[in-house]
Amino acid sequence: MATLIAPSMLSADFGKLAADVQMVNESDADIFHLDIMDGLFVPNISYGFPVVDAISRLAKKPLDAHLMIVDPDRYVERFAQSGVKYLSVHIEACTHLHRTLQNIRERGMKAGIALNPHTPASLLKDILPDADFVLVMSVNPGFGGQKFIESSLEKISDIREMALKRAPHLLIEVDGGVNKENAPLLVKAGADILVAGNSIFSTPSPAEAVRELKSICC
Repeated sequence: MATLIAPSMLSADFGKLAADVQMVNESDADIFHLDIMDGLFVPNISYGFPVVDAISRLAKKPLDAHLMIVDPDRYVERFAQSGVKYLSVHIEACTHLHRTLQNIRERGMKAGIALNPHTPASLLKDILPDADFVLVMSVNPGFGGQKFIESSLEKISDIREMALKRAPHLLIEVDGGVNKENAPLLVKAGADILVAGNSIFSTPSPAEAVRELKSICC
């Protein structure tokens, strides 16, 4: 499977959001990544359903929503209504994770488990077959533009090895500090989806940055 590139819309220019959505539509990117923060689970607030719905109306590629919020079960159905195709919840935020993943799948979405940098991959052992993908946070969640945590590479390798035995279907997504320098290492470790924010939107030509990242990985 070719590596998928998911520009993080948190790094887009919200003064010209429609133009940035169109850029992603026309680029070599595969997925729109949406970072949803509530100011409680993480020390930041991003955007809510009005922005998600606006992006959904314009997007021609799948939406991938990463919920960095407490009690995510409250909003699963609403994200499905917004057209989200991939929905990830944090293992640290879900008391009954199996039930949450079932809830996501029952609404026609791919169910993902997100892990903070300090959370060991071993906690996924029993739940992995019930997930469609795992989102490895390679920075502490809450803010864009952080430095990549090198130990994430070992965690990705561990999850890939575990998945080969317990969930061969599993996709591994990586979010945080992804750039053209570490992208090949991430793919080699077992990543299938790379989320990139600043390394795309802070460049003079975001579409060219997407193309370059895609060419490096594939």
